[in-house]
Amino acid sequence: MDAEIVKMSSKGQLVVPQDIREDAGFKPSDRFVPFQVKDGVLFKKLKMPDLKVEFNSLAKEIQQQFGARKVTPDDVKEAVKWARKR
Repeated sequence: MDAEIVKMSSKGQLVVPQDIREDAGFKPSDRFVPFQVKDGVLFKKLKMPDLKVEFNSLAKEIQQQFGARKVTPDDVKEAVKWARKR
């Protein structure tokens, strides 16, 4: 892999060369965090949580807390009241 020169746009955007994107498996929706290092910047790809998995896990936890019964509007009102006291 030969080094390529990239140019920053007037909007501050840099293009990651295609071979690097493909090798690293980068997708357009990926998120990165920049770190300033001596003589440059290092970009670290973030692993974003799968929100569907997170939601299902949370829902399962809540179901275990409440048992087999359904959560009622009154349960929600009480939970909000409890949270606002804190």
